[in-house]
Formats: sequence, C-alpha cells, structure tokens
Amino acid sequence: MNRVSYFFRSLVNMKDHVDVEAAIQRIRSGIAFRGPNVFILFCAIIIAAVGLNLNSIPVIIGAMLISPVMGPILGFGLGVGINDTSLVKDSFKNFVVMVVISILASTLFYLISPLQLEQQTELLARTNPTLYDVLIALFGGFAGILENSRKEKGGTVIPGVAIATALMPPLCTVGYGIAHLAPKFILGAFYLFLINSVFITLATVVTVKYLRFPKLDEDDARSKRSAHWSAVILLALLVPSVLSGIQMIQDNNFARSAERLVQQNKNLGKSYIYDYKTDVESKPQTIDIYLAGEKLEASERERLLRDAEEAGITRSQIIFHEDAAYQFEKMTESELIQSIIDGHNRQVEELEGRVTELSGEVQQYKNRQLPVTLLTRELAAQYPGIRQVTLTRGERVEAGSESGRETVVAILQCDRTVKEADRLRIRDWLKVRLGVEDVEVIVNTVKK
Repeated sequence: MNRVSYFFRSLVNMKDHVDVEAAIQRIRSGIAFRGPNVFILFCAIIIAAVGLNLNSIPVIIGAMLISPVMGPILGFGLGVGINDTSLVKDSFKNFVVMVVISILASTLFYLISPLQLEQQTELLARTNPTLYDVLIALFGGFAGILENSRKEKGGTVIPGVAIATALMPPLCTVGYGIAHLAPKFILGAFYLFLINSVFITLATVVTVKYLRFPKLDEDDARSKRSAHWSAVILLALLVPSVLSGIQMIQDNNFARSAERLVQQNKNLGKSYIYDYKTDVESKPQTIDIYLAGEKLEASERERLLRDAEEAGITRSQIIFHEDAAYQFEKMTESELIQSIIDGHNRQVEELEGRVTELSGEVQQYKNRQLPVTLLTRELAAQYPGIRQVTLTRGERVEAGSESGRETVVAILQCDRTVKEADRLRIRDWLKVRLGVEDVEVIVNTVKK
C-alpha cells in the first residue's frame, strides 16, 4: 500500500519539475506591449478580423497563434498570486493597451471592409458565451501557467492554449459590433473576452499559490479583501454563462426531439409531413410542421401530439400548416381539373417567355460576331498581299476612367510589305464596315 501511495505521489508531484524563478522572469518579460509587440498584435488582429469576415477557421487559428495577448493576463494572475502590487498595475495597464489596440484595429477594418456575408457564423459564435467557455478558459489557464512554470519546455502547449481560449476573436467581434452599431455583438463578445481573461487569471492565481511561489507582501487582511472581491467578480461572470449554457442545452435537446418526432411520424394517414422548422428563439420554443395530402385526421393529429408529449414537446409548441391540404379538400372535381389546366398554361407561358428571352440573347450574340471570313475575302480582293485576317472585339479603358469604349483589333498576315497609307485606309474602311469608332490595325509581314 505504501508503494502504491508513493507511486501516486510521485506521479502527480509537480514541485520537482517547476522552476519558480524562471517562471516569474518569463511571465514578467511577456507583459509589456511596446515596439514589435504592438505591431505583431495589430497584424494578428487584422488577420483574425479577415478570418471572421470570411468564416475561415484556419485563418482565425493562425491569428491566435501569432497574437501575444496572453502575457498581461498571466502577469496579472501572477501579481495577484504573489501579492505584487506593482506587477498587477503594470499588467493591468498593458492589458488595457492590448484591448484598446485590438478593438480600434478591428473596428477600422470592419468600417472599410466591403465584404458582408449573409451567414457570419464565426462572428455569431462569439456572441453567446456559456459555461463551456468558462471551463475552456479555466483549464486553458491551468495549462498555460504550468507550461510557463516547468523546467523542461514543450513546443505545443502555449500555442494550444492560445487556440483553445480564443482571446483574439471576441475582441475582433467587438470591433465588428462597433463598426455596425450592433449591441448584441459588442456585449456578447466582450462578455466572452472577460470570461476568458478572468478565468485564465483565476487558474494562474490558483496554480501560483499551489506551487508556493514566493510572496512579496504577507498582508493577510489585504489578501482576504482581494479574495472576497475576486469571489464576487467570478460569481457575477459565472451566473450568466451558466444560464446561457442551460439554455443552449435546452435548445439543442428541443431541436433533437423535434427532428426525432418528425422522422417517426412522416406519414400520418392520408397526410404526410414534407417539411418542418424549429424556432428556438421564441419563448417557448416552437416547431412548425408542414403537411401535404388530405386534411389531417383527428386521430392522426392526436397520435402525433401524444408522441410529442412523450418527447418532452407540449401541444402548444406544435404549429400545423395544412393550407395545401385544405385547398384541395374544398375543391370540386371540375375546379381541381381547371386548376391543373391553369397551372399547366402558366408553365407554358413561362417557358415561352424564357425561350423568347434566350432567342434574343442568341441573336444579340450573333450580331456581335465579327464577319471574319467575309472581311478577309474583301480585303484580299483590294490588297492581294493579305493572306489572313484575325479580328478581336474588346474594350479600351483609359487610365483614371471608370468606363471604356468598344474597340476592334485587326491583325493582318501579309506576304508583302503594306504601306502605312494603306494600313490607315484599311483602318478607316473597317470602321465604316463594322460600325465601330475605334479600330486598331496591326500588320505582320510573313516571308514566303
């Protein structure tokens, strides 16, 4: 038993693998945002903003690997853990500088960016933090401070923490919200950033105290006050995220129950469900069920509602849409036949209109085609040295102009030299012949 206990203690022992002095020095050196760090942060923010704007996860990950934002947060946690007031102030000052630079840079980018995606899922993902984000930040913070503290340095822990805790994307999302005056993006994303920062700090403080980093100030009264206020802040941040996490679980469970209900009840007598839609934003959540076929029988409706209740969905949460079924049920046989004929006639009219439209496009294309064969014969008759003519239609755009004018380039393959006067006469003739004001004639003399 003693051997097992010894093995377990040696397995979880960290003090023999930690270099406290080196850790303190390493964290202190990574706090300041000066010189290259400022420009690196700016570049990382722009990359992250582009990635969020494009919904590109690899680009976002790359920005998080580049960013140096973890330094002030670890420094703040270290300062609180060892009661170093000057380190806390210095870390907080640099933390504020980092936040301001990040928000200003991302706001500027989104103000000038012309790209607006319809579904900006990566931006929206940063607006609704939950308890899971708290757990990621907390355990990411533990990993980050342990990596900075151990003697043997690894190569993947810090980059992994930077990716997992995701400090950059929320700040970019705040910039997006400011640029587009969207409070949901501003408040939700900044709350996520605060959660990440605070719980990384908490993990740092806990680890520093557990590893018994040397304290600079042994003022127990101040330590108790700090612990008290820290608990209040953590609770204030934790409660909304817990509520959000519970709501997310409820929404997910409702969506899964709705999908299972529809799959098990596709056919309802002479009616069938051809589509459904869940709305988790409404209170309470609802499921819209779209029916086709004949009117839903009362017995089948009741069976579906009983199955829904067994799945945890109340009767009031189900909305039936039977417009098509009612319409066909109320029609007489002659009305139904007439509706089919009318629908067929409308389809024929639409097809005829489309055929006419396509015919016009084909004719327009034909009109734009250049009569190369005919022009070659006509020019060869006037100038026997011409053997081949190549015509190309294009557009000439002058520098500084937003629009151009139509131009035709004629390349003449000749077996004898064409005089400049003849080239100009050919150009003028082509202008009249083709009805184009801008014609360029290029002569290539080919030896026999």
